[in-house]
Amino acid sequence: MNASDVAGPRRGEGIPLRTALVEASDRLREAGVPDPDVDAELLAAHVLDLSRGGVQAKVVLGAVIDAVDAAELAALVARRAAREPLQHVTGRAPFRSLELLVGPGVLVPRPETELVAQLAIDALRAVPEPEPVAVDLGTGSGAIALALATEVPHARVFGVELSPEALAWARRNVERVGAPGLELVEGDLADALPELDGAVSVVVSNPPYVPAAMVPADPEVHRFDPAVALYGGEDGLDVIRVLSRRAFVLARPGGVLVIEHAEHQSAPIADLLRADGWRAVAHHRDLTGRDRATTALR
Repeated sequence: MNASDVAGPRRGEGIPLRTALVEASDRLREAGVPDPDVDAELLAAHVLDLSRGGVQAKVVLGAVIDAVDAAELAALVARRAAREPLQHVTGRAPFRSLELLVGPGVLVPRPETELVAQLAIDALRAVPEPEPVAVDLGTGSGAIALALATEVPHARVFGVELSPEALAWARRNVERVGAPGLELVEGDLADALPELDGAVSVVVSNPPYVPAAMVPADPEVHRFDPAVALYGGEDGLDVIRVLSRRAFVLARPGGVLVIEHAEHQSAPIADLLRADGWRAVAHHRDLTGRDRATTALR
């Protein structure tokens, strides 16, 4: 046996990319991954430093994936087959025009949260001031706060996060994206930013709202997302009750509150917001027609 026999896979050796993708998809499908073909292509794109469309083009052209990249792809597929979130495997999560860094200790941004960000962005853009103030309570990865800061660059944005692990991810993302108008603050949303009381034009939050007994079915969620970012007490509204009261103090007259929630929570959230003094409560549906956000005016 010589050194080449034990050195592992070498560049130049390989298999057709199409074959590697079929094998990856089959393994993911057997593991119950919801979109195995999509995930296989996205994992290959990550390994090859291409877009998903770039991978598809390479397949059409009959490209070969060399042995080193094929081995890396197989290792990532094994992690995904164990139901580790795709975003943890790649270390990246798309959110609107951003690509965020994510991993253990922080909630993976969801597509439905882009609606919440859009509602907050629209409200912030409508403020007739040179430097309106927005606060994202429970910023997690920084997704909403960064969307506000990059899409409404004349605003001052504050992202508040209690979890040190999540805040570390938010700081990485702020450094990566670059958002001079955004300030991250470690603290509890129950008493955050007292210096801004009565001065905030938009308060937005994707709080923990899953009822304690309603453990999400997806392994990617219940095994990997931090519990502190998911569960909101017996009815899922414990944090939202605190959020409503704190946001009411932070908001200026005419200020807007935007909250993400589960579709069945619209009515009780409307009741508690009105009881706290909010007016013009309105619900907003996601692309599947489900109520996923509520807005209100101070």
